[in-house]
Amino acid sequence: MTTSPPVEPICVRVNDAARMIGVGRTKLYELIADGEVDTVKLGKSTRVITASLHRLVMRQRGPE
Repeated sequence: MTTSPPVEPICVRVNDAARMIGVGRTKLYELIADGEVDTVKLGKSTRVITASLHRLVMRQRGPE
């Protein structure tokens, strides 16, 4: 029996996204409003695109 590797989600709930990068919901909503983080609406739900979280962290990290 072969097990599949875990799949990284392409989008997550706002609470989960905030927890992933270690900020509160309010700060995450500020980042969204500033265009720093990308979202998508699925019905009435807002989902944060995880790739945009990775890009945010890399931008904040700066050149090595």
